[in-house]
Amino acid sequence: MTKFYKNFIHVQQKAPALRFLFYCMKKLKSFRLFLMEAKAHYSLEFECDERRHRDDTWVAYLGYDFRTITKWEKVTTGLPTGRFGHTCVVSNDTLILFGGINDHGIRQNDTWVGKIVQNEASVVTLCWKPLDVGSASPPPRGAHAGCCIENRRMLIHGGIGLDGVRLADMWILELSESYSHGTWHEVIAHPSPPPRSGHTLTSIDETRAVLFGGRGLGYDVLDDVWLFDASEGDAKWVKVIVDLENVHRGTSLARVGHSATLILGGGLLIYGGEDSLRRRKHDFWLLDLNSIPGIKTHSFSSSSRSVLTRMWRRLKSHGFNVNSRSFHAACADHSGRFVYVFGGMLDGVLLPAESAGLRFDGELFRVELRLRNS
Repeated sequence: MTKFYKNFIHVQQKAPALRFLFYCMKKLKSFRLFLMEAKAHYSLEFECDERRHRDDTWVAYLGYDFRTITKWEKVTTGLPTGRFGHTCVVSNDTLILFGGINDHGIRQNDTWVGKIVQNEASVVTLCWKPLDVGSASPPPRGAHAGCCIENRRMLIHGGIGLDGVRLADMWILELSESYSHGTWHEVIAHPSPPPRSGHTLTSIDETRAVLFGGRGLGYDVLDDVWLFDASEGDAKWVKVIVDLENVHRGTSLARVGHSATLILGGGLLIYGGEDSLRRRKHDFWLLDLNSIPGIKTHSFSSSSRSVLTRMWRRLKSHGFNVNSRSFHAACADHSGRFVYVFGGMLDGVLLPAESAGLRFDGELFRVELRLRNS
């Protein structure tokens, strides 16, 4: 039987300040920033710490030999203002940012476009500007989930709205060819996922995305799986009914503030997060999307009553001893073999300026996925 296992490698150099809840650590085109000769990998992050919400952006150049020192560079961006709990997705070589919560605790519903440019001297610049979306926008929110499908459509779902109310709405942003304007419209579908925040929404191909977990109404932490499908006319949600017989007793899949990354073989790698008692996790789970009947032929539908077994598999890990964490960020390179994990909230000894029970991380790790025959 073939199994995945992971090898943690710790990147010694780090430059961005400690932070959590940043949602812009994404892979861009070919996981290269148009470095024709250097062929450098990179990731971007944009966010906050516990004292103030940050508006800085950093680029990490990750060479093909990851054991070499990673080079962090700060990119001067100006606006948008500092915030947390926003979503930021990649469309070609452009970043699209929506919403979040500012320094005063006010939820935002603004949309921004960040154009990434690299000159001949390999200097990266990122120019942000507000996106003209007309009169219609999603209600203000933070801690929502988002992703990009069909390369020019941003999806957002749920989050915490005004007065702390958890939301269940789904919106799609249609972007123009020039990224000069866009149009938001709400997707009305039944059935659909119930209200939640701190969940993940991960694109699995050009027209579909998978939603997992989060914190629902009454602060319950969730473990349900939903498939969003926009491949045929009207978009729809399909709930994936899973038998958790292979999840050992005493082990919980339910979580909030985790990461969900599409990896080699078409699986979804779930890492970390926290449970209903805010206990942070350090476990890896593989959600086997290929076990869903009809997933490859786009024929899986809401009328299916199949209960799927062996869909979840816990993966073993070894290597660098990484702290349990939640509200970190993660992305994979284009091979799907390497997942990069940055930042997040940790358990541990408190520093004087930190809020009770919280510690924030500023380290970068690589998770290597390997196949092992047994």
